[in-house]
Amino acid sequence: MKKEILILAVLAGHSVAGIAKADKDTRQLVELPKMMQQHMMSNMRDHLVAINEILVNMANNELDKAAEIAESRLGMSSLESHGASHMAKFMPEDMRHAGTSMHRAASRFAINAQEGEALPAYRALSEVTSACVACHAGYRIR
Repeated sequence: MKKEILILAVLAGHSVAGIAKADKDTRQLVELPKMMQQHMMSNMRDHLVAINEILVNMANNELDKAAEIAESRLGMSSLESHGASHMAKFMPEDMRHAGTSMHRAASRFAINAQEGEALPAYRALSEVTSACVACHAGYRIR
């Protein structure tokens, strides 16, 4: 867990430097076979839709629904449906750790949301989005 947090902090710090120089993309390029690239992009678009659905449910005080979406679409139990084991071999180790960190954070969010308190759930959700930001700041695919 501490290693994943350190990796995310390093990637996020690296991204700030990259943002300052918008004219050059300093993220690490990860080459993927075309089919895998399309699969990964599809997964990430679904992750974004899931986060939006979670936020809508949180705003409607439907924390149980938010928890179910988080676990089924982002959490550790979603890995098989995303084909994570097939994708992992194409990713650098730190990118895999960032992805695993996001999935674990989503499962922790789901537990927090099921407890019914919105503020701790929002805090837990920020760990999910922080993992997304760190990965996107550190890597790009082609």
